[in-house]
Amino acid sequence: MQKGLVSEVIGKTSLIKIKSLSDLTGCEIFGKAEFLNPGGSVKDRAALGIITEAEESGELKPGFTIVEGTAGNTGIGLATLAPQKGYRCIIVMPNNQSQEKYDVLKALGVELITAPPCPFANENHFYHTAKRIAAERPNCFWANQFENTANFRAHYQTTGPEIWQQMDGKLDAFISAVGTGGTISGISKFLKEKNNSIHVRLVDPFGSGLFSFMKTGQLSSTGSSITEGIGIMRITANFKEAKIDDAVQVSDDDMLSMLYHLAEHDGLLVGTSAALNVYAAYQYALENKNSGKKIVTILCDSAIRYQSKVFNEKFLAEKGIVRRKL
Repeated sequence: MQKGLVSEVIGKTSLIKIKSLSDLTGCEIFGKAEFLNPGGSVKDRAALGIITEAEESGELKPGFTIVEGTAGNTGIGLATLAPQKGYRCIIVMPNNQSQEKYDVLKALGVELITAPPCPFANENHFYHTAKRIAAERPNCFWANQFENTANFRAHYQTTGPEIWQQMDGKLDAFISAVGTGGTISGISKFLKEKNNSIHVRLVDPFGSGLFSFMKTGQLSSTGSSITEGIGIMRITANFKEAKIDDAVQVSDDDMLSMLYHLAEHDGLLVGTSAALNVYAAYQYALENKNSGKKIVTILCDSAIRYQSKVFNEKFLAEKGIVRRKL
């Protein structure tokens, strides 16, 4: 049994075969169970990587306060690690995220600041607000998950090798959405170095610009999405490291249909970004039906972190989201 401090049990998550979808498609679809990390999401890896590199460089010193702008999961990862290392946290979030994230952060003792959603160019954007706070207050370290490539390196050094080992080096495709770009970049770079023929596919929600960027070279978007923590309208330092072959868009209707399918048929309660990932993996499998291809994606976090939204029929109806059978 694995033992250790919270920081020592991040990673080494299970790879789960999603039987219902594998049976439907004649491929093998696997999800990396990142919701099993102590902070409940894939962002624990980035948080640990950022803290470790900052400590080694001397940017983060004993007694400092970690400041970060986040949709929630990176903040939770940082706040999960901070107490054992003697740090405090100030977390800046948009004010339209799931209530569960705010509740968890408050329980972890952070100073929580919320900001109205706005374009990145606006100085009140949560990213700029966090940067400004870190500069104005003494003894602060700004984690800067979007541009701090310790994020990407954490996945290159841990998540990618774990997937390669768990699949015995035999996989045909890796599929992932993008928030900061750290996950898809670190994993794709590692896997492509092992076998350049592995297909890497980016999945984007509506309202994000990366699908357009991959197809046309221009950042543009249409529509919107209830997914949280993924989708972006700029190219980050982390994303620049990615090795991507193709991109697809997935609607909220398809995402939510997959979320409920996984709960009902596989006993997997996954969050919105994970459901988006799995739907794109399912699409790829259908394109290669009965080929036996092995496909891996990321189960970023749990549906429990969004239950006030995704299990709320009134909320879904207000958003016009329609569930259907796959």
